Amino acid sequence: MSEIATVALVFLGLDFAGIALFALTGGIIAARKGLDPFGAAVIGAAAGMGGGTIRDVLLGALPVYWIAAPQYLAVALAAGVVGYYGSELVRGETGARRKALVWADAGGLAVFCVLGAQAGLDAGAHWSIALVTGVLSAAFGGVLRDVIVNDVPLIFREDVYALAALFGAAIYVAAVSLGLGESWAAPLGAVSAFALRGCAIVFKWSLPALGKLD
Repeated sequence: MSEIATVALVFLGLDFAGIALFALTGGIIAARKGLDPFGAAVIGAAAGMGGGTIRDVLLGALPVYWIAAPQYLAVALAAGVVGYYGSELVRGETGARRKALVWADAGGLAVFCVLGAQAGLDAGAHWSIALVTGVLSAAFGGVLRDVIVNDVPLIFREDVYALAALFGAAIYVAAVSLGLGESWAAPLGAVSAFALRGCAIVFKWSLPALGKLD
């Protein structure tokens, strides 16, 4: 398999994985809120495709990716429903839905920070803009999901959230700049973001507070 084909396959897999993981979180939240399966599908689609949509709009890549390739919408809708019924299976288990939500969200964040950065570089943007598109891609779907159900978005509740996305995007951009092939740089960036976000979840890492001001 050629290098170009390998890179395309890697990013296609990451794309579907990121959409599915974020859409799962939408389904989980829909179940927590007592919504129906249709609501789960809608919120799953918003969570799964929100980040990629804002990325494409900012970069002028129109029509946005899921309009040009409707299979992405199908994956998001299906994953939202799977998250809904899957979380119902553990209803009553203390913290089970919360754990599933934060870990699926961490996986989606890890994937989309790399996809956003890659899209920025491919569009010819400066590396700093690629970092911005990486963070926005990783965070916007979750923000949209939480706003729809009237929750405070995770990005505002969890300190090491956008920072993890920025870290993963920076690792990817740096690896590409140093000549590491994209098929290696992309998984490296995603794993780095997931590791940092995972450590923050497990060890309850947070940024130091400024404290109350007089």
